Amino acid sequence: MRNIRITIEYDGTRYNGWQRQPNGTTIQELLETAVEKIVNHKIKIIGSGRTDAGVHAINQIANFRTGSAIPEYNLVRAINSMLPPDIAVKDLVEAEESFHARYDAKCKLYVYYLYNREVRSPLLDRYSWHYRGRLDTEKMQEALEGIKGTHNFSSFCASGDDAADHVRTVFDASVTHCKNGMITFMIEADGFLRYMVRNIVGTLIEAGNDKISPGEIKNILASENRNMAGITAPPRGLFLKEVRY
Repeated sequence: MRNIRITIEYDGTRYNGWQRQPNGTTIQELLETAVEKIVNHKIKIIGSGRTDAGVHAINQIANFRTGSAIPEYNLVRAINSMLPPDIAVKDLVEAEESFHARYDAKCKLYVYYLYNREVRSPLLDRYSWHYRGRLDTEKMQEALEGIKGTHNFSSFCASGDDAADHVRTVFDASVTHCKNGMITFMIEADGFLRYMVRNIVGTLIEAGNDKISPGEIKNILASENRNMAGITAPPRGLFLKEVRY
């Protein structure tokens, strides 16, 4: 059996997230269906992690095993011919037998786009959160410094999250403001809890509009209480940008 590693890009707007589920179309389901038609046997695609409904990916990594001898170049072309326009396999290579897209991942990098202008942009609406109010990016960056390092992120995960533990290490985090009004949040960590990035962004907004002080982020972390943090930012601004091995 060959172990195939793929890099996928997708617009998550129309889908119920990455993971196959009984109700709702998912990225994993469409990929598995496409590959199975090509290799003519059942396969299971293992993703580096789950992206939620409405969340996008620039470089999602996954792997699957197949007994098919179809060359890599022909295989990627055939798979893409079976996929809808908002999903594409960008790269496909035969990996080592031991490679596992989820367990071998060392860190992931997510970006979140917020469009900070009075008037919304129809061209950016599917890929950013439109926020009209004034935001101080320096205060948001100061707040972001408080999440760097190893912490229990219970305050920033979804209620009822089923992860075994909520301790994660954030290696880097930053916020940049472009002249066109786009604010970009970047967070790199060894792993992410469900809604973690979106809940952090929602809390950073409160630091940026002076509802909380930047230093309050540390107290929110220490509380391990979801009710202490801000709102959950909408999924459309979130992108899985990179997975590192």
